[in-house]
Amino acid sequence: MEVTVEKVELRVGRGLVAICVRGRHRQAIGLLDLPLPNPPPEGSEWIEAYRYGCP
Repeated sequence: MEVTVEKVELRVGRGLVAICVRGRHRQAIGLLDLPLPNPPPEGSEWIEAYRYGCP
């Protein structure tokens, strides 16, 4: 399902989460669980660096 990432937040106990929006619905999804579109958006290298640094 296609969504818009409104922002990225640091949440205690969850790490970085993407605040995803579709219509009236909003949901926080762990950054490591969020698939990137192809081609990846500008700034996605930071997400890859975060993935690389997490166990």
